[in-house]
Amino acid sequence: MSLTSIASLQATATAEAARSKLPKRAAVVSFVGSMLEYYDFFIYGTAAALIFPKVFFVNVDPSTATLLALLSFGIGYIARPVGAVILGHFGDRIGRKTVLLVTLVLMGGATLAIAFLPDAKAIGSAAPIILTLLRLLQGLSAAGEQSGANSLTLEHSANSNRAFFTSWTLSGTQAGAILATVVFIPVSNLPEDQLMSWGWRIPFLLSALVLLVAYLVRRTMPETPVFTEIKDKAQVARFPVLTLLRDYWPDVLRVIVCALIATVSTMTAVFALGYATSKFGVARPTMLWAGVLGNVTALVTQPLWAILADRIGRKPVFIGGVLGCAVLVFPYFMAVTTGNTLAILAAAMILSGIIYAAPNAIWPSFYAEMFEARVRYSGTAIGTQLGFLAAGFTPVISQSLVREGPTGWIPVAIFVACCCVISAAAAATARETHTVDMADLGKRRS
Repeated sequence: MSLTSIASLQATATAEAARSKLPKRAAVVSFVGSMLEYYDFFIYGTAAALIFPKVFFVNVDPSTATLLALLSFGIGYIARPVGAVILGHFGDRIGRKTVLLVTLVLMGGATLAIAFLPDAKAIGSAAPIILTLLRLLQGLSAAGEQSGANSLTLEHSANSNRAFFTSWTLSGTQAGAILATVVFIPVSNLPEDQLMSWGWRIPFLLSALVLLVAYLVRRTMPETPVFTEIKDKAQVARFPVLTLLRDYWPDVLRVIVCALIATVSTMTAVFALGYATSKFGVARPTMLWAGVLGNVTALVTQPLWAILADRIGRKPVFIGGVLGCAVLVFPYFMAVTTGNTLAILAAAMILSGIIYAAPNAIWPSFYAEMFEARVRYSGTAIGTQLGFLAAGFTPVISQSLVREGPTGWIPVAIFVACCCVISAAAAATARETHTVDMADLGKRRS
């Protein structure tokens, strides 16, 4: 064998080895990027429940201030469908990687700006207005993050492990929530005057470090072979959103309804946090640690649920988890009203860490596999973000539904349970895709 042949074989082997590592690398890149995005997103939710009513909404009674702060949290979700259209268009036109770098910078910049925003005592009504505008920028960024990361990871994966690798995008979301809560726990223990004046700004300032790490990791990731192929063949849709709405509107509608399951997340992460501490005297650190425990448990269970979905299918795992959430939301609230720390921690671990983790792990592959590569970014972005509107406003809806007394939570639990049942019904109408080849995903059936 000639030296040229040996060199050629070595080069081929090196290229194959590099390609074999791409699914893992894509999963890591998606994990780290989602961790940043949702660290920023979740610290806003925590601050909206505990801090912002006393810092930015000071000229109204406490109940109205809480309602307005939670409304500002929900407003971020209004921007998400707009961001989904814009970022989805460019993600399907110029590539997943470039748009994912833009989402990082947009989210990081908005979060840092909140850290330096003067409070209402300093600049009056301008403070909550600017806060809300910055929240809108966060929403624009978040709209493109998960969908782009899902597309990137899915398109680098083999047919047999798409759910597993793609689930790491949502594990990054859990890690961001954990990081946000862990940072807030020591901050929440500061004396009240220090917490309200400067302490709450620390988690927002620390996002700069997370941004730097995520950017350095993400910028070296290559574009997906699936997108590169359709670009080389000049098959990129000129207006992906129009193609999507013309050919895939039933799937977009299905994703919108399936995404109602996200109401469970914002109910536990935002509404229950303020409800337990204000109505039942539960210590802030207890509820924050409950969130940490649920998310830490999900880091373990989500990859396991995804492995199961790669073997038996997306639908049974997704639907089973969604219906489980519909049932368990009731004992979760019962535990919260007891004020018992162990009961609250156990309820959070079971509901968030085990049962909700099932649909949370599966939807990145389940939704993305409904669409072909030309419209995958747009389809998952627009479908999920329209569905997430309900999740974004779940805290404020819950605040308006809740009644006085130890059973005042029942209307909230019924609302969330109904969203879960509707989500499961929509998922039941979907095509099972775990055995469908990557090249055939999203193709219209005759």
